[in-house]
Amino acid sequence: MSLEELNRLGLEDAEELLTACCGSSRWVEGMVARRPFESVEALLAAADEVWQATGPADREEAFATHPRIGETEGRKDGRAQGWSREEQRRAAPVDEETRRAIAEGNAEYERRFGRIYIVCASGRGAEELLADLRARLDSDPERERARAAEEQRKIMKIRLRKLVDDVE
Repeated sequence: MSLEELNRLGLEDAEELLTACCGSSRWVEGMVARRPFESVEALLAAADEVWQATGPADREEAFATHPRIGETEGRKDGRAQGWSREEQRRAAPVDEETRRAIAEGNAEYERRFGRIYIVCASGRGAEELLADLRARLDSDPERERARAAEEQRKIMKIRLRKLVDDVE
């Protein structure tokens, strides 16, 4: 899809596609309201501005749509599931010990912070993500909330580029 096509989509179609990029309904509404976008750079800048204007509940809504690291089934949207599989391809644990450690780390993270571990997995291996997960378990809740929001922002921007066929 081109940026021009995204700009011309009807409301429901645009909302559906943007939801695959970020599961916050407030973010999606803000992005739809800002159309048309003059360029990919304008699209990405708007995405940042709208994301910065979201609150904790909006961000938690977005986080809840992701699969856990090591899993690919988070939301029912086919496009988002495909992107998650692609983003986590390198992150797939190659051995049972790493797979188990990631599952245990995910469970501990969820107990500690009340949400799944959000990380931009694109281009990162399982061992790197496991090290990041373990390090983030030592964060205080406020700092970790900000880190999760930044990781969501990275994911969102990668997916927006994919959406408008402007892959880096």
